[in-house]
Amino acid sequence: MLKLIFPPTCILCGAAGDDGLDLCRGCRADLPVLGVACTRCALPLPDAVLAGAGEDALLCGGCRRKPPPFQRAHAAFRYEQPLPTLVGAFKFRGRLNTLRLLGLLLAEAVADADRPDAIVPVPLHPRRLRQRGYDQALELARVVGRRLDLTVLDAALRTRATPPQSALEAKARKVNLRGAFRVTAELGSAHVAVLDDVVTTASTVGELAGVLRAAGAGRVDVWCVARTP
Repeated sequence: MLKLIFPPTCILCGAAGDDGLDLCRGCRADLPVLGVACTRCALPLPDAVLAGAGEDALLCGGCRRKPPPFQRAHAAFRYEQPLPTLVGAFKFRGRLNTLRLLGLLLAEAVADADRPDAIVPVPLHPRRLRQRGYDQALELARVVGRRLDLTVLDAALRTRATPPQSALEAKARKVNLRGAFRVTAELGSAHVAVLDDVVTTASTVGELAGVLRAAGAGRVDVWCVARTP
């Protein structure tokens, strides 16, 4: 009944939505899907690396030199337009319909990934949560969890109000996050998927993954809407 009264409408061009989503077929076809990427951290790689290479060989230089504390990363898209506009709409302007759309697209992208026991969203510091009014990673995790029938585990707390990662260089990002997370739930040896909206240098998800592993998690993967090239 709701779909009859409020039919899906493309949030990018205003045309009728397709397949029950607020996205038309044409705009969906134009989205920058991840494509060839590092199998460990999801960093986009040149198509040329596919020549004569098996999946195990698709590792970026950084992961070859120093593997991150998570096992696999999956991203639905490259962080190219219109992804910055879409992410900014729900992250800074309260457009939760856009958040729901990207959550559904992320769920579709990770549906065939190794199934974790639970999703752990990257937490906001309480101060930033009060300012924004909601935790975008938690809300994304709830959309993905409902679609894939997975538990969303609020297992970590951000203990320091760190400066925004976007304002820092890569090396400073790592230092900025040291000691910023604390595990607040019993993990046993669970396989968990850390979920965030955008992964840039992987410093945030890497720090949280390391803390979760130290707390007993048997395996940590990373799921995100978009990965920065």
